[in-house]
Amino acid sequence: MSAAREEILARIRAASAAAACSASSQEALPRDYLRAHHDPAEHDIVALFAERTADYRAVVERVADADVAAAVARALVVPGRYVVPAGLPSEWIPDHIETALDDPPLSPAELDQMAGVITSCAVAIAETGTIILDHGPGQGRRALTLVPDFHLVVVRADQVAADLSDAFARLTPSRPHTLISGPSATSDIELIRVEGVHGPRTLHILLLS
Repeated sequence: MSAAREEILARIRAASAAAACSASSQEALPRDYLRAHHDPAEHDIVALFAERTADYRAVVERVADADVAAAVARALVVPGRYVVPAGLPSEWIPDHIETALDDPPLSPAELDQMAGVITSCAVAIAETGTIILDHGPGQGRRALTLVPDFHLVVVRADQVAADLSDAFARLTPSRPHTLISGPSATSDIELIRVEGVHGPRTLHILLLS
């Protein structure tokens, strides 16, 4: 082995040893990181969620559990049929509302003709004002919440997580997830905000308290 090669290898071994020593010393350092920005014991995270979603121009209405059907009736002002996914509680839907089931699956053209969709959610995030669907019972497939122009979401107070880490800890990683932060909007064209391009133009949230 040449002297130059031996010198290079010696430098690599020395650097590796120094790195291992540094990593070992870093592991011993205390790391008092802030685990959550909003402690539910100290903050009203439900009120924070309502505030953040309103910032996104979503309509947020806090209602009692017993008043869900009446609130749904008030929210569905556009005449027409509304898609109701399988598993959505029937007591949430007023008798006079015309509904459509997604069984067999509605085509994109049929969904486009619907007045809107009514769903529940899997979890909501107070810090970011985000709703997460995992497309379980009461939520339907992703197309239901992307094609119709109006999306009504019912969120229970106990579904509101403080932040992202809290929310993701409640979700099943193997399920599909759709994150919704306000109505669909873009400012790609001349920096003019246009809503309803990639999804619902109107997002209405009933927050059960």
